[in-house]
Amino acid sequence: AKACEINKVLQVMSWHEMNNYELNCYHYTAAIDACAKTSIWTQAIQLISMMTLKRLELDTVVLNPGISACEKGSRWESAMEVFSVMAQFKVESNTISCSSAISACAGVGRWQQALELFSAMQHGGIEPNAITFNAVISAFEKGGTWDWALKLFSVMMQSKLELETTSFNIAISACAKDGEWEKARC
Repeated sequence: AKACEINKVLQVMSWHEMNNYELNCYHYTAAIDACAKTSIWTQAIQLISMMTLKRLELDTVVLNPGISACEKGSRWESAMEVFSVMAQFKVESNTISCSSAISACAGVGRWQQALELFSAMQHGGIEPNAITFNAVISAFEKGGTWDWALKLFSVMMQSKLELETTSFNIAISACAKDGEWEKARC
C-alpha cells in the first residue's frame, strides 16, 4: 500500500514535468519524504540526484528523509553517501541527520563508522539525543563490542538525557550476546 503511494507521487511529478510544469523543492521534498516513510531508498537517491542536476536547493529538510530512507532500507553506504552530500553542498547536519546515519550503520553492525559519526557530531557542536546514544550502543551490540556498549551506556546515564527502556534493553542485549550477562546487572 505504501509503495503504491510513492508511485502515485512519482506519477504526478512525471505528469507535471511532461506538461512543462516546473517542479520545485517542495515537490521533491514531499516525494523524498514519502520514500523515507516507505523505505524506498533508491527513489530517494534518484530524487536527490535530480534536484542537484536541476540546481535546486538542498537542505536538511530534503536530505534528512533521504538518509532515513537508506537507513530503513538497510543501506548504510547509501545513507553515508547522502550524508556526505550535506558537506559537499555546505548543508549543516543536525541531530536528526547524524542519528539517521548512525542508525543506518548500527543496523548492520558497523560500529566503527557509527562511533566516528558520533564523535564528529560532538566535535561539530551537535548535541546527541537518546536516539543517537541508542543507535551507537546498538551498533556496539551488533558489532559484538559489549564493553564499548557499556561504556557509552554509562556516559548516557551520566548525561542529562532521559533514559528509556530501549537504552537498558540494548545494553543488556550487548552483554548477553557476548556471554557477559553478569556485567548487565550493574
